[in-house]
Amino acid sequence: MPKNDGAGNVVDGERGDPISTETRINDRIRVPEVRLVGPNGEQVGIVRIEDALRLAQEAELDLVEVAAQARPPVCKLMDYGKFKYESAQKARESRRNQQLTTIKEQKLRPKIDKHDYETKRGHVRRFLEGGNKVKVTIMFRGREQSRPELGFRLLQRLAEDVSDLGVVEATPKQDGRNMTMVIAPNKKPQARPRPVAANPEPAGA
Repeated sequence: MPKNDGAGNVVDGERGDPISTETRINDRIRVPEVRLVGPNGEQVGIVRIEDALRLAQEAELDLVEVAAQARPPVCKLMDYGKFKYESAQKARESRRNQQLTTIKEQKLRPKIDKHDYETKRGHVRRFLEGGNKVKVTIMFRGREQSRPELGFRLLQRLAEDVSDLGVVEATPKQDGRNMTMVIAPNKKPQARPRPVAANPEPAGA
């Protein structure tokens, strides 16, 4: 089993050789023999390291150690530069696919004036363009709580105004003194907007 040599290096318990965390290629592979795999995945078999390096040179490829812990180590003939580039590309694509959608929040009052509404709408559009979901909250105060239809109409208007960028994911719902709605960014190709229900869902639905 691999052991620590006391100097911060990990060594092989059987041979006492340091185990590198980096991929070893060509003359960095210092073992007597390897199990060689051809460039198309074909099994060549166990060959001396000198023969493996010669075959790599003749094919104008690199000898790359792909399974250092095997006995003997497994090496493959490949274009290492191209392999590293393609691996980096795949890693970047994977990170992009794993990015989590952030939920932003935008709060409005039911009796919002035209200028403030346009400003808030601009924020919602910017969030959706950035690929984020938006939770829109209408905050009722005092007597406004007896007029939930004001909040509903405002949410309906906002959903229509940003329908080119987002689709209603959670329809308007009363939540205590507030009314909320969630808008998700359109997927490509652009999805058709989901119509807002005729009436808001009652609390606890």
